[in-house]
Amino acid sequence: MKIFGICASPRNNTTEYALSKAMRRLNEEGFETEMFTCQSKDIKPCMHCDYCLEHKKCIIQDDMGDVYKGLLTADGIILATPVQNGGISSYLSAIMDRTRALEAIDYNILRGKIGMSITVGGDRTGGQDFAHLKNITYFMIHGIIPVSGGPFGSNLGASFWSKDSLDDIKEDYYGMDSLNRTLHEFENFLNKYI
Repeated sequence: MKIFGICASPRNNTTEYALSKAMRRLNEEGFETEMFTCQSKDIKPCMHCDYCLEHKKCIIQDDMGDVYKGLLTADGIILATPVQNGGISSYLSAIMDRTRALEAIDYNILRGKIGMSITVGGDRTGGQDFAHLKNITYFMIHGIIPVSGGPFGSNLGASFWSKDSLDDIKEDYYGMDSLNRTLHEFENFLNKYI
């Protein structure tokens, strides 16, 4: 089974660290993994021009093409975002909006895949839950089955407190526990439903 992870950070620092930990564990468990990082990528916002509805592809030709391929070939999808202004990054927002072009090809094109959310905030309560909810809403809109690590610490997914430092995120044991719990459920769902 293949897992496609999107690191929606413009810096590839703490969010990439968290996603890399997840991908490494999944790889060790026998899953094929591919990570797409948004840093230095050209991903333009959706113009909502409806070109995709008629032509079955996006009019914009940029690095989103790699995201489309990853989403289509994946059995499991992980969205990892830094918390920016209490929500997801602008990169991830553009990716979500541009996924519309895939549904123009086939409404059910992503249906039945398994989705997982990772959020990294500079503050302990910097908006991680709001970012998770946006990721979960995206999954639900596209028929992707969202999973979490369950109650008591990973209700919506893996939540990290980085204090805006790579050294500090490595010391966030609570965040790492939420990642491990969420990965456990993610693997269970993949093995059960895919």
